[in-house]
Amino acid sequence: MDQADVAVIGGGPGGYVCAIRAGQLGLKTVLIESDRLGGECLNYGCIPSKSLITVSKLMDKVREAERYGLKTTGTSVDFAQMQKWKSEVVARLVSGVEALLKGNHVEVIKGEAQVKTRDKILVTTASGTQDVSAASLVLATGTRAISLPGLEIDGDLVIGSRQALELTSAPKRLLVVGGGAIGLEFACMYQKLGSEVTIVEIMDQLMPGSDPELVRLVARKLESRGAHIHLRSKVASLTKDGGIATVDIQAPEGRSRAAFDKVLVSVGRKARTENLNLRELGVQANEQGYIVTNKKMETNVPGVYAIGDLTGPPLLAHKAQKQGVVAAECIARLPSAADWTVIPEAVFCDPEIATVGLTENQARAAGYSVKRSRFQFAALGRALSTGDPEGFVKIVSKGDDGLVLGAQIVGPDASNLISEVALAMEMGATVKDIALTIHPHPTLPEAIMEAAESAAGTPIHQMKT
Repeated sequence: MDQADVAVIGGGPGGYVCAIRAGQLGLKTVLIESDRLGGECLNYGCIPSKSLITVSKLMDKVREAERYGLKTTGTSVDFAQMQKWKSEVVARLVSGVEALLKGNHVEVIKGEAQVKTRDKILVTTASGTQDVSAASLVLATGTRAISLPGLEIDGDLVIGSRQALELTSAPKRLLVVGGGAIGLEFACMYQKLGSEVTIVEIMDQLMPGSDPELVRLVARKLESRGAHIHLRSKVASLTKDGGIATVDIQAPEGRSRAAFDKVLVSVGRKARTENLNLRELGVQANEQGYIVTNKKMETNVPGVYAIGDLTGPPLLAHKAQKQGVVAAECIARLPSAADWTVIPEAVFCDPEIATVGLTENQARAAGYSVKRSRFQFAALGRALSTGDPEGFVKIVSKGDDGLVLGAQIVGPDASNLISEVALAMEMGATVKDIALTIHPHPTLPEAIMEAAESAAGTPIHQMKT
């Protein structure tokens, strides 16, 4: 039996980071992973999807090349080479994770873990079974995709995000069921790669719960390129025949029928808790099945910790990584806690969307006196010079002292820009602090400074309101 100080179940962003940090702190650590190190994000999500999105964006730019004076002929997408490049990116990062674990003296066991007791785990490997005993247990098994009755994923006509990353050509007609972040990313990507896209979303807007102003731009751009978006709608039925899916769509305006070459189902995820023996351990989960923890990432059972998507929304790799560090440090009896102020989010649709903190409506509902300021990328030199003038930066701040409460960005490089506002919020900055910070010109982050100047009452490149 392996005797360890810490056993981590799950080698995704939360699990492998937790194991590395525990190893750095001198704890004898075992990491158990049933699939590939790096988990869903690195192998089947964040990294491969962004690799393919990068190709689709390049292809889109090439199509617009003549607008900038660049003549091109005969440009096409080599899907085999694109998939090869994506796989190389993933493999390089996986090997990096393996090296870091080895360098920090973490023992990696490839196999399926089954929790027997609070400190005993049975691992089924390719060569048999192995017992692991650990003083502290960290659960990091993540989530799995939800399927819908009548829309079960078959890996052929009806696919999930994993299969969508492995296609060898762009489907001529693609139906995306679910207009959340993942669905939107794939819709925008495959539209640029040549697919005719239809989106069905049961709620009254894409990316339900997000700021409608942001999503409106994404929807408008999708529709300008021929996409059909059905809101407050659902798939009533699906039949398969000869490699084609015939779908009945129930929408507020009535029922319609259309044929598709692929149907991508992206309607959410649920916690992977099978084999964790939660009930017998006495570990508390909420109504949605996510594990409840305190700020030390410890469950109600002493010595059992949970991190990452297993603890519930937002389901983000960077949140999982921070939680992994906290769990490892708390196990090592360091004064650590999940006490960050904000967690930024980014969606790699077109244009990109990134948010942090409170929206205007959320801030008002929380009782704040709110000031909202915006700056359009269309008024920014760098955005115009790169041909990406769509979108804006919006900053939500307190009306009395200017404390930054949140920000919403839709437009070029939003995913990179949001970190500046996240840092400002962690440091308790005001809009005046951001406005007084000199930003290099011409760059996209100037839009954040300009929005802050407007909130501070000192706008230069837009009229004072």
